[in-house]
Amino acid sequence: MTNRAKDLVTELSNNEDVTGTVSLFKCCIGDDLDAEGFGGIYGVGKAASNPPALVVLKYEPPNSTEKIAWVGKGIVYDTGGLSIKTKTGMPGMKRDMGGSAAILEAFRAACLIGCDKTIFAVLCLAENAVGRLATRPDDIHTLYSGVTVEINNTDAEGRLVVGDGVAFVSKHLDVDILLDMCTLTGAQGIATGQRHSSIICNSDSIEAKAVLAGKKSGDLCHPLPYCPELFTVEFESKVADMKNSVKNRNNAQPSCAAQFIASHLVDYENEWIHVDMASPSHKGEIATGYGVLLLLQMFVLKTE
Repeated sequence: MTNRAKDLVTELSNNEDVTGTVSLFKCCIGDDLDAEGFGGIYGVGKAASNPPALVVLKYEPPNSTEKIAWVGKGIVYDTGGLSIKTKTGMPGMKRDMGGSAAILEAFRAACLIGCDKTIFAVLCLAENAVGRLATRPDDIHTLYSGVTVEINNTDAEGRLVVGDGVAFVSKHLDVDILLDMCTLTGAQGIATGQRHSSIICNSDSIEAKAVLAGKKSGDLCHPLPYCPELFTVEFESKVADMKNSVKNRNNAQPSCAAQFIASHLVDYENEWIHVDMASPSHKGEIATGYGVLLLLQMFVLKTE
């Protein structure tokens, strides 16, 4: 997927129909992630034969009116790590990069259609593998936010890589809107079903815009509670700033997972929206491409 992103930059840069500039803003791979402090992405992906990566693409139109960032979970395969999945739970986990895949193709479409916004596509890529270097339960990782995380479930890995992604955006990119998109929780399908993603937002206006865009595009979404004071406590740790998985699995897991990600926003006060699209990202064994149209309808096309 790293190579696909690089190739896309070359393709779009050479396309005369693209107005504005397309660039590979950042590409950090393997041990360089560890050196730069991306403890979430590196910790999840360090046991795999293909190294983890943070890849950031940028589209800048001639007269930009706004800066937005799309951060995608890109777990290219998820065994669960040492908290390993079952023989029936693991098949299909090649789709656990659905968030990054949707963002990459929406980025491509936005460049070709044309847009008045600067767009950053932030791909958080790793394979959650089992091996001698695999993260263990009880390990403590320091994410790019500076927050220390005690690992109590290696199969709650998506929030770790996306936590690094949103921390990078909030620390360096000064965006007006930050959206993260993930195949994050099985509980999403229970909460909002097979066709609607779950959205959690810190702003009523971005929430309403997403719901309307979902209805217009067919990539449906439905809001869940955003309530940091009720969900942050689920991640309490005695030895680190927080754990990566909840104490109470009956307490609004999609909202809790979103709150974990929000905990890694560094001095960020603008609009943030989290899209958990675990169920609508596939129909049976086939990926649906969910998310591409939602992103385009929200940020590129007219939604009124």
